Amino acid sequence: MKPLFKIPFTYCLLLIALLFTMESCKQSPKENEDNMVMNDDNDLNNRHARPVSDDFQAYWYAGDAEVTSYKLEQARYGEIRKGHSVLIYVTEPFLNEAQVKADEHHSDNIPVLKLNTTKKFETGIYPYSIMTSSFYGVRDDQHAIKLSLSVQEWCGHVYTQLNNRETFEIDSYSYFEKDGDQRVELQKSALEDEIWNKIRINPEELPVGSFKMLPSLEYIRLSHLPYKTYDAVANVTTDGALTTYELSYPELERTLKISFKSAFPYLIEKWDESAKSGFGPSAKMLTSSAVRMKTLKTPYWRQNGNKDVFLRDSLGL
Repeated sequence: MKPLFKIPFTYCLLLIALLFTMESCKQSPKENEDNMVMNDDNDLNNRHARPVSDDFQAYWYAGDAEVTSYKLEQARYGEIRKGHSVLIYVTEPFLNEAQVKADEHHSDNIPVLKLNTTKKFETGIYPYSIMTSSFYGVRDDQHAIKLSLSVQEWCGHVYTQLNNRETFEIDSYSYFEKDGDQRVELQKSALEDEIWNKIRINPEELPVGSFKMLPSLEYIRLSHLPYKTYDAVANVTTDGALTTYELSYPELERTLKISFKSAFPYLIEKWDESAKSGFGPSAKMLTSSAVRMKTLKTPYWRQNGNKDVFLRDSLGL
C-alpha cells in the first residue's frame, strides 16, 4: 500500500531537532527541587537600589532552609498552654502578579524570604495548630507581598490571606458567625507579620517610633477583632550579642518583644507577647513566650522518608 503522503527528509530533521530542543528545556525533578530555595534571578541587585549583601547571598542561597524549633508557652482562654513552635525560613522566586511561588524562570520574578511559622499546643482535650506564612522581598523595598494564616482546632478552622496590590486585599473565612466570610481592603501600612522577615534581612530598617500597624493575622483572628490598623510604638535596644525589638499597641494593651542575635544572620532567640487572654470579665493579662531549642540548615523538602524522622529529634520535636 502506498502512503497517503510523504514528508520530505529535511522536514523530518527539523521536527526531530525541535522535539530535542523542547525536551532539553524541561527541568529535571532535582532542578525543580533546587528552585524551591535558589533564586532564579542572576543578579539580586540589578533592579533596585537597595543592595543585598554578600553574606546574605552566601547564607540564604546555599540550597538549604533554616529550621528552628522553640519551646512554646502560649496563652489561650486565660491559661498558659505548653507546646512548640517552628520557624522555617527559605528563599524562593515569587510571581509578583499571581503572588505565588514561581515554578520556572521569569524575568519579573521577585526573590523573597519566606517564613512559615507554626505553633502547636493543646487546650484541654483538643489541640490547636496554627501556621502563618509571610512572603517578603529580599530587597526590602516594599511591604510583604503576601501573608496567609490558617488555624485548626476541633471546633473548626479559619483561613486568612492578605495580598499586597494597589491596596492590601484581605480575604478571611471562618466558621464563626461574627467573623464569617469577609473581603476587606486597607490602605498600606506597616505589617506586624513582616517584622520577622525584616529582622533577618536588615534589622536597621525596622520601623521605630510611633506609626500605624496591622497586628498579626493570628492575633486578629484569635481575638475576633476587625481587620484594621492600630497606633503602635516601637523601639530597638541592644545588649551585647542580643538585640530586642519591642512593639506595643496602647489601645490593645498588647506588647511583643522579639530578641535576636545582634550579628548576621540575626537568628531569633526568643519572643514574649503580653496581652489579655480570655473573653469578657474573666480576661486577664498573660504572657506567651518562646525560647529557641535547635536550629538546622537543611533541605527539608527532600527529607520526607521514614529514614528522616530522626531529624525531628534533632530539633527536639
